[in-house]
Amino acid sequence: MSGQTESILQQFKACIPLLDVLTDENRQAIIMLLAQHKSGLNVNTIASQIQLSRPAVSHHLKVLKQSGFITSEKKSVENHYVLTVRKPLEQLKALIAAVEAECDRPL
Repeated sequence: MSGQTESILQQFKACIPLLDVLTDENRQAIIMLLAQHKSGLNVNTIASQIQLSRPAVSHHLKVLKQSGFITSEKKSVENHYVLTVRKPLEQLKALIAAVEAECDRPL
């Protein structure tokens, strides 16, 4: 196996948690909801918009935050969650670019 192939396999491995996060429909809905509300939303608002319980939304927010898709900002006594997908998307784009470059490489 070439060094380039090893590098791409490592990128795949690094992206597994990101891809896993994106497989859940509820997290997809939260990402899209936050994309529409640039100033962020609190847990109760998110729960009411996507028809999930507050504890379920809190769980999904924790997973999204740990993976770098969102961050939280304290506003008054509440946390507001804001979409910050830049780092995870850059990681995924780098993986895609590496795979495309490998596919375009002459045999």
